[in-house]
Amino acid sequence: MKYDVAVIQMRSAGGVSANREKIIERIKEAARRGAKVVCTQELFCSDYFCQREDVDTFNLAESIPGPSTDKIGLVARELGVVVVASLFERRQAGVYHNTAAVLDADGSLLGIYRKMHIPDDPLYYEKYYFTPGDRGFKTFQTRHGRVGVLVCWDQWFPEAARLTALRGADIIFYPTAIGWHPREKAEFGAAQLDAWQTIQRSHAIANGVYVAAANRIGHEGPADGGIEFFGGSFICDPFGRWLAKASNDTEEILIATVDTDLQETVRRNWPFLRDRRIDMYDQITRRVVD
Repeated sequence: MKYDVAVIQMRSAGGVSANREKIIERIKEAARRGAKVVCTQELFCSDYFCQREDVDTFNLAESIPGPSTDKIGLVARELGVVVVASLFERRQAGVYHNTAAVLDADGSLLGIYRKMHIPDDPLYYEKYYFTPGDRGFKTFQTRHGRVGVLVCWDQWFPEAARLTALRGADIIFYPTAIGWHPREKAEFGAAQLDAWQTIQRSHAIANGVYVAAANRIGHEGPADGGIEFFGGSFICDPFGRWLAKASNDTEEILIATVDTDLQETVRRNWPFLRDRRIDMYDQITRRVVD
C-alpha cells in the first residue's frame, strides 16, 4: 500500500483566527498536490508562547473537540484527507495539555495524543503550561494508513518511538517547535540542527518506520534574544533516507510517499523488533541503574 503524506512548515504570526485560516489554506494546497495525510507544526495557532510565563496565555487554550478541530474537520471531510493538528488543549480549569488531534478523512475526531515529555529549558518553559500526557503512546488507524504521533521533545526519546512503532505505525509524525537561541547559533547551531535530524532518522532505522517532522520558522521574541526557529522539516524512510527536506527559513509543504511494502522489506531484512531481548529489559523502567 502506498499513500502520500505532507508536513507543513510555516511562520505563525498574528492571531489565532489568522493562523487557523493560514493552516487550512496549506492543508488544501497539500491535498491538491496529492497528500492524503497532512501534519501541522507544533502549536500552529499562535506564536510559541512558552518563551514566557504569563497566566493570561492560558486564554489561548481550547477544548478538543472545539473551534480548531471543528473547522479543520470540515476541510478534512471536504478533501478526504487525514490531518494531524497540534493544539493547546484546555482539558478543564487548571489542566492543559500540548495535544495532537487526529482528524480522519471523514472529518471525525479519530483521537488525540497528549505530549508525554515536557521540557523546561531557557525559553522553553513548557512545564508552566502543560500537564504531561496520560494516554500513553498511540497509533491511529486512519482511512489512508496507520499513523503514530509524538510531539517535539518526545522526539529525543527512543522509548517513545519504539512503543509507537510496536503499536503498528507506518509513520511517526512529530509536530515541532524547535530553534536556535541566537547567541548560540554561531557556535552550536549546525550541530544542534544535525543532532535533531539525526536522532529522528535513527528512530526510523531502529524501528522500521517512516518519520516526518514538521517544524516552524522565523524569529520570535525580542530582537536581541528570543528563538530563531530553524525549520529543517523533513520526511525520511525506514532506511533513514531523506525523501523530502525543507530549508531553515522558508515556508514550505513537503510531500513524500509512504510505501508499506518497503517497510515490510526493511523489517524482514533488519529484524530489530524480532531480536529484542525483552526478557532482559526490565531495568529500563528505572531512573538509573546502580
